[in-house]
Amino acid sequence: MSTTDPLDLETIPATPIPLSFYEWLSTQDGVANADYDRALKLAEDSGEAPSSMLVKLGLVAEKRLAESFATFFKYPLIEGTDFPDEILNEPPLSLRFMKESKVLVVDSDETENVMKVILADPADDFVKNALNYIAQKPLQIKIATASDIESAIERLYGEGRSAMGELVDNLDAGASGEDDIEHLRDLASEAPMIRLVNMLLQRAVDSRASDIHVEPFEDQLKVRYRIDGILHEAESPPANSTAAVISRIKIMSDLNIAERRLPQDGRIALRIQGKELDMRVSTVPTMFGESVVIRLLDKESVKFDFSSLGIDGEPLARLDQILSHPNGIALVTGPTGSGKSTSLYTALHKINTSDQKIITVEDPVEYQLSGVNQIQVQPQIGLDFKKALRAIVRQDPDVIMIGEMRDLETARIAVQSALTGHVVLSTLHTNDAAGGVTRLLDMGIEDYLLTSTINGILAQRLVRRLCDHCKEPHQIMPELVQELGLDKWGCTGTVYRAKGCSECGDSGFYGRLAVVEVLLMSNEIRKLVMSNADAGRIQQLAIEQGMDSMYHDGMRKVVAGKTTIDEILRACENV
Repeated sequence: MSTTDPLDLETIPATPIPLSFYEWLSTQDGVANADYDRALKLAEDSGEAPSSMLVKLGLVAEKRLAESFATFFKYPLIEGTDFPDEILNEPPLSLRFMKESKVLVVDSDETENVMKVILADPADDFVKNALNYIAQKPLQIKIATASDIESAIERLYGEGRSAMGELVDNLDAGASGEDDIEHLRDLASEAPMIRLVNMLLQRAVDSRASDIHVEPFEDQLKVRYRIDGILHEAESPPANSTAAVISRIKIMSDLNIAERRLPQDGRIALRIQGKELDMRVSTVPTMFGESVVIRLLDKESVKFDFSSLGIDGEPLARLDQILSHPNGIALVTGPTGSGKSTSLYTALHKINTSDQKIITVEDPVEYQLSGVNQIQVQPQIGLDFKKALRAIVRQDPDVIMIGEMRDLETARIAVQSALTGHVVLSTLHTNDAAGGVTRLLDMGIEDYLLTSTINGILAQRLVRRLCDHCKEPHQIMPELVQELGLDKWGCTGTVYRAKGCSECGDSGFYGRLAVVEVLLMSNEIRKLVMSNADAGRIQQLAIEQGMDSMYHDGMRKVVAGKTTIDEILRACENV
């Protein structure tokens, strides 16, 4: 059949789509019956396949759906990299049918008497009947995601454009105009722009990105994703769409699109690919437009468990000892982006029991915890950390969590709260655990108050976790084992290094874990603080008393095959 003559679909009898797969899927992925029924009803009304509607509504991720098809129908699942590089001389299906049905014919083998096809939706009997009608021989079916099939069809039969390239073709050429705010609002609300921004967000979710950076320059709009702590460039829209793209993001986060001279902060709550996401949006003016950073918080994937964060062994035992105190201050220190807030939430989750009244003061509230009273700081109306703290000490709390000790007055209220029988959790920006003590002294807190209230300090960094699917053993020299201190953990020279596979996006890493040190405030350390000892001396004594430094905790995780030597050296370079 010609590739230009469309297949006459009217001649093929359609059979009802079996619901058994979708009923099974709802039990596997936990899709609520009401959501399942709604998706099925919308699919029936629109004539769209239920699988496509489930993905469009964000109830199931596209990759998860393909995996479910492969499991249920027992067909092999393939990645986009396994698709053919060349087209058939005379493909038996029209291009229109392949695009609409998300199907690609790989081969029509006369010797094997089979037609090899790649499908996105094997539950659609109409498509399978059509293929059987054309092939007149058995089908050999493999499963892939709809987007992978669409990309392959465009690459093999089209102009080689990406999905973003097709959307860009439909954008208004006047999208760069910034003078007419109403015109800009209209552009940002048109379907192609909505789909383009949604595509940027979906790709970020697929890539496991924690942040999206949208940065305008003189002749380009750059999009970068931070994946496992490292920035990676992504396919970007053209420069003339800069104003419309940024305006669309600002509309989604309820920001003022007419204000381009001042920084703004907003939030987006969205369900993407079956995940509930809370996105924090920050804009700042630059020379060529507004730079936008979107922080993605995946509510469903966060596990408030110290072991899953990488805190285990002796550091975990010491941390449990700190949290067991009925009053006093527990601090978490580290630079921006080191996971301090997640550790605080995990500590709160651990001590959150029915007999504890817990109140937090945060800027912003990142995760909502059941049973915890969380206060969002709002400086624009005068509700800052100091005012909120003065109010909550009259609320009879047992535990107070302060997002950050930013000034002397906030620190003083925290100390007074600890002295009057409260447990106080907070963060500081310091390089190591001992630096937390000297930072509070530098703020102006009296040494006798510090030694009476601080129970312990957790310092941490985040390093990339090796992908379990592709990490490979690596032999290093015995001299290097001793020089790095790996022999302390029983290493004989075999460590692991990153390789790269489809699971981790060829990076060799999948996720991150914390390397930590936990300083306990002993009587000897209290004496050093009272004698005005520096942070180095306090740190040295803490190590003598059994504290593993972040470096040594990291090397323990290297020996355990969780990360690499390079990651630890990078993270602990300034410690």
